Amino acid sequence: MTESLINLLIKLIIAIVCSSLANILVPRRIPGGLVGLILLGLAGIWLGEWAFGLFRKEFALNFAFLYWQIQGVLIIPAIIGCAIVLYIVSAVIRWSRFE
Repeated sequence: MTESLINLLIKLIIAIVCSSLANILVPRRIPGGLVGLILLGLAGIWLGEWAFGLFRKEFALNFAFLYWQIQGVLIIPAIIGCAIVLYIVSAVIRWSRFE
């Protein structure tokens, strides 16, 4: 029980760090504060790992830096996924304000 809680906390910390790094790459305001940062990180981790799995299968990507991981979370694909999610979310929010 406590081990699963520790793993969850570690993954939440990884989500926060990845979404913070994505915020540096795509300088936009993250809506929702810390909760938005966590949700953005979790969605980015999922998107990054999903897309990386597709690209790995289709194009046989074998770059060593793409496989860096902490607690089973691939770091580089997670950061890229967070940047994509942040860009899409902020674009949708901006678009909805102008209509």
